[in-house]
Amino acid sequence: MIGVDRLFVHCRELVTLSDGPPTGPRRGETMRRLGVIEDGAVAVRGGRIVAVGTTDAIAAEYDAAEELDLSGFVVLPGFVDCHTHPVFARTRENEFHMRCAGADYMAITAAGGGILSSMQAVRETDLETLTERTVEHLWGFLAHGTTTVEAKSGYGLSLAAEQKSLEALAAALAQVPIACKRTFLGAHEFPPEYRDDRAAYVQLVCEQMIPALAPLADYCDVFAEPGVFDREQSARVLAAARAHGLGLRVHADEIQPMAGAELAVEYGAASADHLGRISAAGIAALAGSDTVGVLLPGTIFFLGKTHYAPARAMIEAGCAVALATDFNPGSCHTQSMTLIHSLACTQMKMSAEEVITASTINPAFSLQLDAECGTLHPGKRADLCVLDLPSWRAVGYALGGNPVVMTVANGEPVVANVSEREPDWFEGDDPVVG
Repeated sequence: MIGVDRLFVHCRELVTLSDGPPTGPRRGETMRRLGVIEDGAVAVRGGRIVAVGTTDAIAAEYDAAEELDLSGFVVLPGFVDCHTHPVFARTRENEFHMRCAGADYMAITAAGGGILSSMQAVRETDLETLTERTVEHLWGFLAHGTTTVEAKSGYGLSLAAEQKSLEALAAALAQVPIACKRTFLGAHEFPPEYRDDRAAYVQLVCEQMIPALAPLADYCDVFAEPGVFDREQSARVLAAARAHGLGLRVHADEIQPMAGAELAVEYGAASADHLGRISAAGIAALAGSDTVGVLLPGTIFFLGKTHYAPARAMIEAGCAVALATDFNPGSCHTQSMTLIHSLACTQMKMSAEEVITASTINPAFSLQLDAECGTLHPGKRADLCVLDLPSWRAVGYALGGNPVVMTVANGEPVVANVSEREPDWFEGDDPVVG
């Protein structure tokens, strides 16, 4: 018998995604290959997957000091949420209700809402408090089965406040067992002090913010959109970020078409995100590249809009497609990837297989973490999402609530959303139980 640290056994269905390659994006038909093992098991040592298979096969070969029985549950790779904004100080529920009552963007802005409201809150909040808020937000992802996130700054919009945001993120990550790639998003909006001199703010981002903050980030993002950062300004930001060794991500073609997807491909960006107004040329550009199209249906739903990204056309063209929550205080206040699955299925006509792939291996590829997570191949981190669902086919169908009963990060159970009928998995006070 081979000794391991822990066995997870008797999974009703273990969705491994291991019938495809361990790395690289899944496109087209390959997005529907899940590698499902009934009565599945996972052997873990040192936080890594040693083997997956049927419970009988794994139990016959491996011996562990601890064994967790997951009878009745569907187990997936931990979700990878590759577009989030968790570093903020206050929520913006007042403007949500204004929007629901019919107020437009200008009315909300005039009332002190919008991104600039979050900017003011971040600027006024000390580092310790901002760190505490970010810690809460990161634990929220884990509670919803997400074990890896991409986390953006972007609510500071000054060198000092953006640095504070990235320092708060670093301090929060030291306290939460979640994997993360950090993104500098100083080019999120124009702060009031530069409203009448946008060129000066672009210069500030490129010549001061990026050089100073590159050591605190892995990526740089830009909100490429008419009325925000136009094509020339966006290109300047991307070029400056690339020159300082940062990976690139782009808020592209969200509200109005601006060839943002093509810009992302031109600069070799890891992702083009939103894409509600992507053009046929943009779809073709993505399909011929390794730039991942990150779709955010929660934002369109939350804003009461209807222009969802054309997921079917993108998948059929061969684009690498991912899903993310866009968790933020203003335009999509959710950390639930399972809710995003439901929206992707109903509003963008994606299949259950496609949404699973789009929230595991494809976003992992966009973060250059596909060798670490996104599938249950041996050697990868033992990150698991345990769902109280009758089958993987209920992904997307199970609307609302939180079907995640346990989240495992690096082989350790870190969150349990338990009720009376679940087994006694934990001893001691280590896991967070809600």
